[in-house]
Parts: sequence; C-alpha cells; structure tokens
Amino acid sequence: MTEELEQILSQLTQPDNAIIQQATAQLKQAFKDPAIIPGLCAVMSGSQNPQIRQSAAVMLRLRVKKHWKKISPNDRESLKAVVLQAFMQETEHTVQHSLSQLCAVMVKHETPDRWPALLQLLNQSTKSGNPHDRQVGLLLLNKVIESNPEPFKPHYCQLLQLLRSVLEDHNNPTALYYCILTLTAITAFTGTEEMHLMRSILPNLIVALKCLIKADENQASEAMEVFNELMESEVSIIVPHVADVVRFFLEVGSDTNLSDSLRVKALSCVTFLIKLKSKTVLKQKLLNPILQAIFPILTAAPPPGEQDPEDEEDDSGDGTDNESPKHCAAQIIDTMALHMPPEKLFQQLMPLTQTCLASENPYQRKGGLMCLAVLAEGCADHIRTKMLKSVLQTVCQSLSDSSEVVRSAGLFALGQFSEHLQPEVSTYCSELMPLLLGYLSSLNQAKIGHVTKAFYALENFMENLGADIEPYLPTLMETMLSALNNTDNPKIKELAVSAIGAIANAAKELLVPYFTPVIESLKGFLTTTTEEMRSLQTQSLDTLSVLARTIGKDVFSPLAAECVQLGLNLTDTIDDPDLRRCTYSLYSAVSIVTPDCLTPHLTAITTVMLYALKSSEGVTAHLEEDKTFVLLDDDDDDDENEEKDTEDFLEDDKGTDVHDVTGFSVENAYIDEKEDACEALGEIAFNAGVAFQPFLESSFQQVYEMRDFPHEDVRRAAFGAMGQFCRAQHKVWKENPTEANHQALLKLLDIVVPCFLETVRTEPERHVVMGVLESMNSVIKSCKEEVFKNPSRLKEISHAIRDVLKKKTPCQDSGGDEVDDEDQQAEYDAMLQEFAGEGIPLVAASVPADNFFPFLNDLLPFIMNKAKSSCTVADRSFSVGTIAEILHALMSVSGGRGVAGRLSNRLLPVLVAGAKDSDPEVRNNSVFGLGCLAQAAGPIVVSDYPMMLSVFSNLLSKESDLRVIDNLCAALCRMIMSNVDAVPLEQVLPALVARLPLKEDQEENNTVFSCLAMLYTHSPALVVNLMKPIVAASSHVLGNKDVDKESQNISVALMQKFAQNHSAEFQAAVTSLPAEQRDSLSAAISAS
Repeated sequence: MTEELEQILSQLTQPDNAIIQQATAQLKQAFKDPAIIPGLCAVMSGSQNPQIRQSAAVMLRLRVKKHWKKISPNDRESLKAVVLQAFMQETEHTVQHSLSQLCAVMVKHETPDRWPALLQLLNQSTKSGNPHDRQVGLLLLNKVIESNPEPFKPHYCQLLQLLRSVLEDHNNPTALYYCILTLTAITAFTGTEEMHLMRSILPNLIVALKCLIKADENQASEAMEVFNELMESEVSIIVPHVADVVRFFLEVGSDTNLSDSLRVKALSCVTFLIKLKSKTVLKQKLLNPILQAIFPILTAAPPPGEQDPEDEEDDSGDGTDNESPKHCAAQIIDTMALHMPPEKLFQQLMPLTQTCLASENPYQRKGGLMCLAVLAEGCADHIRTKMLKSVLQTVCQSLSDSSEVVRSAGLFALGQFSEHLQPEVSTYCSELMPLLLGYLSSLNQAKIGHVTKAFYALENFMENLGADIEPYLPTLMETMLSALNNTDNPKIKELAVSAIGAIANAAKELLVPYFTPVIESLKGFLTTTTEEMRSLQTQSLDTLSVLARTIGKDVFSPLAAECVQLGLNLTDTIDDPDLRRCTYSLYSAVSIVTPDCLTPHLTAITTVMLYALKSSEGVTAHLEEDKTFVLLDDDDDDDENEEKDTEDFLEDDKGTDVHDVTGFSVENAYIDEKEDACEALGEIAFNAGVAFQPFLESSFQQVYEMRDFPHEDVRRAAFGAMGQFCRAQHKVWKENPTEANHQALLKLLDIVVPCFLETVRTEPERHVVMGVLESMNSVIKSCKEEVFKNPSRLKEISHAIRDVLKKKTPCQDSGGDEVDDEDQQAEYDAMLQEFAGEGIPLVAASVPADNFFPFLNDLLPFIMNKAKSSCTVADRSFSVGTIAEILHALMSVSGGRGVAGRLSNRLLPVLVAGAKDSDPEVRNNSVFGLGCLAQAAGPIVVSDYPMMLSVFSNLLSKESDLRVIDNLCAALCRMIMSNVDAVPLEQVLPALVARLPLKEDQEENNTVFSCLAMLYTHSPALVVNLMKPIVAASSHVLGNKDVDKESQNISVALMQKFAQNHSAEFQAAVTSLPAEQRDSLSAAISAS
C-alpha cells in the first residue's frame, strides 16, 4: 500500500487536471481501507520526496482531526511513536511544520499526560546542547501549545522556567521566535501563581526581542504580538515594567533603519497601552518621553522626491491613510486625547505643537496642524471653552500657507474642528465660509487630492450651520449643480453629490427650490450600471437618504415608492457591500417619511439585510498553512463521513478549527454593511409598526447574534437595534392593546434588558457601553413601567448606573489604579458617566417614587459631586441638569411629592449655587431645577420661597443669556402654580410678563401660558391690567411652528376669554399689534 499511496500523492502534485482527478478517485478508494493509517505513516517517515512526506502528514492530520475514534487503538499507539520519530529525523522545515501540526491535533484527543513520550521528547529537545534540536523542539512545543493551551496548564510554571532560559539564548533567533510565540499562546490562560514568573521574565523578553529584530524583522514583528496579548489579558504583568516597555516601543518606533511595518507594530503597542492604562502612563511620568519621541516621527519629511501617503494625488481625503509610522504617531496623540484629562495633556503637548507651527519647515508646520486636528474629538470641550479662537486663527492662516502640504493639513484640521467643536465653531461662519468658497471657485485648476480635502472641510462645516446657511445657498448650489452637469470627472461629481447631502442637512426645506434638478441628476447616476460609476452611485444613495429625511414630507413623499424600487433594482443587479449599505439607509429614511411605501417590499428588504448579517463574506480566516492542493468538490459519496477527509484535504479544509486560525481579518466594507443593516432594521421596525410584525422575530434573532461580533461598531449597532425592536413592539401594543402584544413586549424586554446589563458589566470597549446605555435609556423612556415588571429589574438597572458613576466597569480603566484626582478625567470618560446619569430621571419617571427612593439616595451623591466649582463646565452642567430632570420626573409619579420634599434640603443649596455659576448653561439648568423643585415638592419648600425669589430677582436684573431669561420666567410660573399665595404677584407678574415672548426655549410656553390661564381664574384684575403685553406674547406663539400644539391651544383659550369678557381692552391690545401678528392672532382664534 505504501508505494501505491506514494504514487497517488505524487500524482496530486502534477500540474495536469486529468491526472489530479484520477488520483483523487484512487485516494477516495484507498481511504476505505483500514490500512490507510499505517500506509500514510510509512510514506510520512520513509518517502524520499519532502513534498510527499508533507502531504502524508497533512492527510493524517485531517484523518485524526475528524475520525480519531475510528482509528484502532494499535494504529493510534504506532502513530504516536512514528510521528515523534519522523519529527526528530526530519530535515526539511516545511515538513517539520506539518508534523508539528499533526502532533497538535493528536494532543487534542490524547491529553498531554496520556502521551508521556511527547512530554519527554519536548523536555529533552528543548534542553538539548545542540542548537538545531532546541529550535525543532521549540517549534513542536509552540504548535502543540498554541492548539491546546489549557490542557498544558498544570505544566505552566515548569514551562515558564524553560522559556525564561531560552530567552537568554541570544545566538539562536529561531529558538527565541518560537519561545515568544509560545509565551503569547499561554498568556490568556495564566493564573495567579504564574503571574510572578511572567513578571520576572519581562526584562529578558525585551532583550530577546532586540536580538530577534537584528536577526529577522518579520519574525520580530510577529513576536511583538506578545505585548498586545499581555496588555489585553494580563496588563498587571506589564505595569511594574511599564517604563522599560514603553522605552523599548519608542526606540523601535523611532528607528528609521527598521522596516515601516515593525515600527508601526511598536507604535501601535504604545497606542494600545494608553487606551488601556492611561492613568499608569501619567502616574509613571511617561507622557513627556512619549511626546518627545513621537514628534520627530510626526514631523519627519518624506524621502526626497516622495510624498506622505495622505498628500499623494489619489488619496481619498478622509484621513484614513495606510498604516505608516507618521500615521501611528498621530494616532497616539488621538488616543491620548480620548483617554487623558485635557489639562494634563495640553500642558505638555502645546509647547511642542507651538514650536512646530512656528517652524520654517513645512513638514513641521504640517505636523503641528495634524496634532491640533486629532485633538478635536477627545478634547472638544476643552478646546471649545478655552482656546477656540486661537486655534481657529492658526488654522485659517494655514489655509493661505505657501506650501500645499500645509494647506491640506489645515483643511483636514478645519474639517475635524467643524465635526467636533459644535456649536461654537459655527459662530465663525462669516470668517470661514468665504475662505472655503474661495477654495471651491478654483475647482478646475487644483489637484483632485487637494479639492477632496477642501470638500471635506466644507461639508463638515456646512452640515451644522442650520438656517445660517441661507445667504450662501445660491452660490453653493450653483457650484454643485454646475459640477454635476459640466464635469467629466466622476470624483468631482461624487464630491458635489456628497456636499449636497451636507447642505441639505443644514438647509432642510430651504433646499426645495433646488430639489428637482438635484433629483434628476441623482436618478441619472442611479440608473447606470457601469463599474466606474460605483462610488458615485453609493454617494448618490446616501444623499438621497439625507434629502428624504430633511426636505419635508410633502416634497419627498411622491418620490418615495420610486426610490425604494431604485434601491431594490440596484441590489438585484450589483453585488457590492457599500452599495447595499446605502440602500439600507435609504429604506430607513423612507420609513420615516412614508412607511406605507415600504410595506409591499418588506420581505425583499429584510431578506437582503438578514443575509448581510449572517454572511461571513469579507471575513478571512488566516490558516496556518496555505493548502497546496486544489480539487473540485465531489458529491457522489457512498459514506459521506468516510470520504470527507479526502475532499477537505483536496478542497480547502472548510471545517476550520478555531485553533488552526492565526487570526481573522474582515474587510471594512462588510463591517460597515453589518452595522448599517442593524441600524436600518431597528429604525424600519419602529417606523413601520404593525406592518413589520411578521419580520420582527427573525430580525431580532439575527441582530441578537451580533452582540458578540468581533468588531465593536457592529456590536454597538446591534444593541441600538435591540432597543428599537423593544420600542417598536411597545408602539404596536399601544396601538393594538391585546394580551398577545403585551406578552410579546414583556418577553422581548426580558431578553434585551438583561443583555444590556450584562454588557455594561463585561464589555471592554467604552464606545460600545455608551451605545448600550443610550439604547437602554431610550427603551426606559418609551416603555416606562413595562421595563420594571420584573421585580429585580429596578435594583439591577440602578446598580449598573451606580457602577458606571463609580468607574467600576471594565471599560473604565480602573483596574488596580487608585483614582486620585476625582475631578480630572478624559472627556469621553465623563461622557460615559453622563449616559449613565441620564438614566436616573428616566427610571424616576417610570416607577413609584417610594420604590426608587433608596436607590436614588444611593445615586445622588455621585451626581452632586460633579457640581463642585473645581469640576469642568460640562460636569457642572450635567450635575445640575440631571438633578433638575429628576425633580421634573418626580412631578408625574405616585409618591413623587413626598420624595421631592425629603430631598429638598440636600438639593436646594446645589441648585442655588448653580444659578450663580459663571456659565450660562449651568445657570439655565439650575434655574429650571429650582422651578421643578418648587413644583415637585409643593408646600414643604414654601418657607424657601423668599430666598428663591431674591435669587431670581437678582438674576433677572443682570442676566443677558436669552435661554436663561426664558427659564427664569418658567421657573417663576412653576412657583406660582405650585403655591400662588406664597408669591407677591403685584411685583413678580409685571416683571415676568415684561420678559415675554420667550425667545429661545419655546417648550416652556406650555408652563407660562398654563400659569397665566390659572392666574386669570385666580386674580383676573391683575392679568387684565397686563393684557396688552400678554396678547402681544400670544401673537408670537400662535402659528409658530416651533411651539407645540398644546401650548398654542392654551394660549388661544385665554385669548377667547379675553375677547368674550373684556372685548374693549382686548380689541385695543390687538389693534396695537403689527399687521402680521394681528392677522395670525385673529386667524388662530377664528380657527379654533
């Protein structure tokens, strides 16, 4: 049989398809013979041809993997002996590699202790005096342990001592390489007793890696993975050596003689460490050394005659350039901004940045601008409140720099500022828009790469302008429409289409006059099928979705059905994840405007989206070895299982075991598609209501599966959609209050809420936990008491909120670091706590106040703590805002008055101090809170009225912020409604009415007019005396699209009483109004 097998295996390596097929058939036959195992063993140890020896080893591995139990005990024992013997006598590295993998699969079935000869061989070879034997022994050890890290746990301490001695064998780089890979494999499984050993190995590990870098940079780059593994699973091992580890990363990252990929690896380790352990980095005073090392990388000029990737002509312009050391240096600063307190970071970073910006060297100036750009996201509050003017000035100056490299960086920085520094950055509209429009006027002369950056800046800036865009609309739309109609370059068209989307986000219905020509252009792009139009089509779909959401229902509705059909036609004819993703958001947008248009197509739409979630397309498993055998699948098996091995071997081992996989990589487009599919399913489920019911269960199941997806953005989107499904079911139940609908809601909540809570307790990514808290808040807000039907839910949700406020969850880097300066933290850490805090008033509005009181009592100190004057403006505003919302919630629940009364002594001083704050937003929230306290607590706070009124009177006399004045009026109204006799109306009412109409906070019209209506019943003479200003205020409210219907109705009712009971005074008051207001008032009164 041996010769026959050797013959067949050699035929399989021939380049002739017919021969290969014949050999496959013979091999299938051979596999039916029990003698196949000893036969393959003989070939594996005896053939003269290394390729055939390797094939035999691979065949055996597949056989063992699938059919170990069918192999006779004798064959098993002889296989165990032969494979070790073959391994030690083998001279070809590729064959050794396959043999070591065969051993690894056998260990899976035979625990290490049932194969003492293997342990003995490992022990002898790794300690052998012969360097080659040591190398081979370590290769075997590495493969066996990588596949089976856990069964070897009892041997870890012994193993670590061995690895420690190997790490000192500096003349044997291959041995070092396998040694470090083995260390990487066991890191995640080490327990406390191995920790100490691991810690002591670290210094040797750094020295060994330095030797390996000199010998083989590719192997060194792979071996550096050990640090990522240590940081991810056992960061405490690194902490004592953190300064040495960082120094090593920086040395490698800064060494321009090394390959880019190795430098990138080292610098990404610094990024990862900062993300996980920013407090340790600060405490060990490593911030300055890191900055000193990365600035030269960030500002390095490219080699003569070359450009940085982001300055090359074909760059996409969104700042996502290929990994280069320079890109990593910027990423380190970006990560610092996201994970460190801004005060500490800026103190050390700004001097370096300013030196760069003042330099003669354009690449230094570019580096300084890149640094400002990447700070914008993580330190937005700090920049907005402390330095916006100066950084904007710097960036604006850079736009007229003599160097294009600097101008491009300036545009990128402006785009980042526009995205993250809202709303303040928009107030510079009159300075920035002319600059940006100037850039566009030279569209045709400039390089495409540079134009792309100008569009990026313009879009991000315009998107948030709102109605302030109006004066620029004619110029903007003329430029964009001319680019659509007169340019041949598809990239410019794509940029213009994208810009129209940004303009629509700001202009909303102001864009109606331009709607028809825009739609005609988009339809033209969407009905062609040529490949080079693909990204223009994707962009057109995106912009179409924005138009659907912004242009107004009346304008878009007639087109909705046609848009859905356009989307379906595109995905039927073109297989492209980006294109599909954009059709999902188009369907979502249509579901808001006219959900009925989607109903006939829901089957088709959900099928495509659920397939995208199930699909593993774009996910590549990296297998240990590239299979060299390719053969067509063959289905006519007699005994399926028996012959499966041949096929697997000949095809491409489909049933890959996770341990054979060295990693997964997922193409971004497929990740984005999954993320958008989750978001769209959630939004469509909510908007389509009953029509979506037949698809709710299958959609929910598939989205629920995504909660563990490796990519964090997909996990976050899945949690968002799960919340939407709960809200959708709640809406259906409210519209059709059947018992079945109610039970379906409770069942859904019983799966989703525990899943949210579990994620807060275990998820390491901060950004995902924020998404979960946001989703949970929206579910509590919609479903209210239904969320708390399960008796343990109130406690669990309160504790989850408390853990985030105490910084006790895995995503909050608190492991072992005592948090010393409570007040200073990264802005995103503060934001995470805000998401948790926002849940408190939502819970308060959903359950009886007495049930929530013990938990509320427990949570309040964490909120009140952030009102201290030493805290940031964002924290103070959050603190008093949350207290105000809690009091507002208590007004509407049973027992709320009693609980508000019990809390009043603690909360009053915090709110009074806030009302005197230097920041208008803090004052505004505090004034709102004081009004809510008066209304929620009732009689118990009457004794505090004189003090509150004096605070308000002082404020009214000097307040200049319009929103604060509006809230002062509303707070006075709440006090009056809560206890009319405790307020000196003769002084208060005229002062209040003089401040009407409300200018900014239109929601409070409800409070103000309810109060005036009540006072008209209580003290009519007082109100009639003020009729003229009250009528004038009413005329601003009626017919105002920013004021809700209920407030308008209360106002109309009051005007009608005036007209009936005091017609002369009323007519006089109306006559004194400007014509336009007079008309809207009479129209509203006659219409009701």
